[in-house]
Order: sequence, then C-alpha cells, then structure tokens
Amino acid sequence: MRTELVTTLKRQATELLAELERDKEPILITQHGLPSAYLVDVESYHRQQERMAILEGIARGEMAVADDRVVSHEEAKARLARWLR
Repeated sequence: MRTELVTTLKRQATELLAELERDKEPILITQHGLPSAYLVDVESYHRQQERMAILEGIARGEMAVADDRVVSHEEAKARLARWLR
C-alpha cells in the first residue's frame, strides 16, 4: 500500500484517482505525518462492505447459538410455512 500526503491529494487528485482505479491498491493519506484516510476504488469498497455484512451475520448466528436461541429444522420449517401463507 502506498502513502501520500494530503497536499499531494489536493494537487494531483485526478491522477491519484486514475491510478487507484487502474491499480486497485488503497492509498493511505497522511496529514501532519499521521494517517488521516484511505482512498479505495469503488469496486473494492463494495466488496469490503459485502464481506462485512456476511461476517456480521455469522457473528449474530454464533451469538444466537451461544445464547441457545436456536430451533430445530422441523420447527424452522413450520415457522416458515406459517409465515409464507
């Protein structure tokens, strides 16, 4: 991952965005020597959001199992059948 100064972003935004789209490599933007933001291409951002949603669903499922909030397969089918009527 490359690092750029915020002043570089201000002066060369178009070029940085073109490189970002071409290379698909995130760019770390620093301000006063400290990390300030990441620039990522839209496709990578959407993929990351989809992955996060899946991981959050898995975490909710694991919490449900740990809290014993589960039902049998037969009970789940019965509930869905009532819901689909």
